[in-house]
Amino acid sequence: MKILLLGECSNMHWTLAQALRQSGHDVTVASDGSKWMENNRDLDLTRNGYSFKDSLRYIWHLFRNLDKLKGYDIVQIKNPLFIDMKADRNLWLYKYLKRNNGKVFLGAFGTDYYWVSACFDRKTFRYSDYFIGNEPNNIEIAVQLAKEWQSKEKRQLNEYIADTCDGIIACLYEYYAAYKPLFDGKLTYISEPVNTQELTFIEKSVVDDKIRFFIGIQSDRHQLKGTDLLMKCLKEIHRKYPREVLINKAENVPNKEYLKLMAQSDVLLDQVYSYTPGMNALTAMAQGLVAVSGAEPEMYTLLGESLNMPIVNVHPDEQDIFDKLEKIVLQKERLPEQSAASRKFVEKHHDSFMISRQYLDFWNK
Repeated sequence: MKILLLGECSNMHWTLAQALRQSGHDVTVASDGSKWMENNRDLDLTRNGYSFKDSLRYIWHLFRNLDKLKGYDIVQIKNPLFIDMKADRNLWLYKYLKRNNGKVFLGAFGTDYYWVSACFDRKTFRYSDYFIGNEPNNIEIAVQLAKEWQSKEKRQLNEYIADTCDGIIACLYEYYAAYKPLFDGKLTYISEPVNTQELTFIEKSVVDDKIRFFIGIQSDRHQLKGTDLLMKCLKEIHRKYPREVLINKAENVPNKEYLKLMAQSDVLLDQVYSYTPGMNALTAMAQGLVAVSGAEPEMYTLLGESLNMPIVNVHPDEQDIFDKLEKIVLQKERLPEQSAASRKFVEKHHDSFMISRQYLDFWNK
């Protein structure tokens, strides 16, 4: 089949494309490479600025490449906002894709109107970026994103695409739970793909009596992911156990460099407001790192996993985070066992070739 994957989310589409190509499919990834992450793509859709001239250049670039966005059997967009323009421009391009291609699918891979609505109903999730229980979280960037998606323009864009697309794929439990009440008949859950052949597994063990903790910081999103809480607790652990703990930190570095720094560590600190580990945690686990992230029972149930639960599930609570990090240090002899379990979990539930078959099955239904 001829497949277009439009937009990028933490290298998901590129990883999926690699697996589909090995099965003989003709795949094009068109994206901005998740901006500073510099993920691979076939057609670059990077917007270089937001001045009037930059906007004209970007629109001209899109129009010059419209012919490269038609004639596909399958098109999948990462989000209702799949190009770096306003809602009405995304709607125009979505309608163009519908007219000039076969099936068009919506990826529920990130923040959108339905997920924000589920967070604000205070019933779907026990905690989220926006609330912990009934208490507002007051994360400035999250509040801003919520207002944007609750605006008439973006709400209507999301509603129209969800209603008219050929199917919706959610990559996390949270997004699946957000769409399920209204779109159960056209919704599926397919977990995030990880190229386990490309990522080398090295079983972790304590070297020089130290555990190497790794944390990646996105300067514009650290509160949104909860890495500010994770970093604060990690520093407290380091103060208490200076001889046993080493901190490796990466801030706003391209994906290739990030992976090299990750591979030199034992434990990854990922995020705290999610029920599900993201691509960051899964990539680390494939290399044998122990992931500290979201891993609620609902996620394991959706995967059908009841035996191997290797992710250190942390809640948005400083004491909970500190206690679980301290447990890793105090039980460091378990590191090889946890490392092996992490790799097995990714191989079983996230191997990109297995995931690509699930996508093909859903696209062909």
